[in-house]
Amino acid sequence: MGIVSLLGDMTYEGARSVLGPFLATLGARAFTLGLIIGFAEFAGYGFRLVSGYIVDRSRRYWLTTFLGYSLILAIPLLALAYDWRIAAILIILERLGKGIRTPARDTILSFATKKVGRGLGFGIHEALDQIGAFFGPIVIFVALCLGLGYHLGFAILAIPTTLLLAVLAYASFQVPYPQKFEEKSVSKLSKVFWLYLIFIFLSVAGFINFQMISYHFKLAKIVSDELIPISYAIAMGVDAAFAIIVGKLYDKVGFKTLVLIPTLTVLIPLAFVSPIAIVFYGLVMAVHETIMRSAVADLVDVGKRGTAYGLLNLAYGLGWFFGSSAIGFLYDISLNFVWIYVVCMEILAGILIILLLRYVTQLQISTP
Repeated sequence: MGIVSLLGDMTYEGARSVLGPFLATLGARAFTLGLIIGFAEFAGYGFRLVSGYIVDRSRRYWLTTFLGYSLILAIPLLALAYDWRIAAILIILERLGKGIRTPARDTILSFATKKVGRGLGFGIHEALDQIGAFFGPIVIFVALCLGLGYHLGFAILAIPTTLLLAVLAYASFQVPYPQKFEEKSVSKLSKVFWLYLIFIFLSVAGFINFQMISYHFKLAKIVSDELIPISYAIAMGVDAAFAIIVGKLYDKVGFKTLVLIPTLTVLIPLAFVSPIAIVFYGLVMAVHETIMRSAVADLVDVGKRGTAYGLLNLAYGLGWFFGSSAIGFLYDISLNFVWIYVVCMEILAGILIILLLRYVTQLQISTP
């Protein structure tokens, strides 16, 4: 599954590294960009609630995962998009595919990480995932340097997409019943889990996505078009390197590692001033993809885990949609307002962490 995610990230993260400037060349404004990316993420994350519920009821983990990954084919099809509206539809379709597959995939991973440690297991997966996210932007960088342009660059991404589907089919044949890794227990969604979802929403609402950062890079001429995907590759490299470290930290100290999320997120706006600060984006993504998913596996029993991952991603998507739209709107007015907004949202998220840790202590919830 790590290899599958590696190939998947080569495709869609390669594209995401230049979506900001690509949409700008098609005539999209900052607010339009914010709406497109925000709605795409919301559609993807929102549908995960439905997908998670279906997975819990049907136990068709592999079928759901395969259907979701198939929609990554929308990325190579961006090669045919010469209008921002067509590009927007394809971007939304790819995110919808992620919404279909993610609860099933993460549930499979939660089974497989039972005995090796949640944090370490998800950390290894995230590291492999981000290796793909590192090389994807490199592919786009090479394409731009060779003068192929955005459209031919997207077309090249059909290669890892095809390999992805082949590896996924092989994995499903090797382990047809992944739920056998973990015994079924009583299903429940605790009050702590719902508080956790509110924290997710607030912290993500203050998270500046790379599409907005790259949009600023182009308009402010901070870096050249060719170097924008390289900056994204650097962020993904930081993500890959930090994922296993933060995963092992989670296995040792548990939910206290959630403090890292608002602490690091408030530093992301520094990327508007210096591209070096893009490393903070990579650090935050490592924490998001490792700790957020690990915590769900420790808060929710097997029978409701697909639904729980769906709810997690719904909260994440709502936060992304709200935050992307707000940040895009504020960016068109003044960059200073973006800074103020991010700090306020992460302060609220920090307050939720204090409450969350207090409840966790009272209920004596512990990680392996």
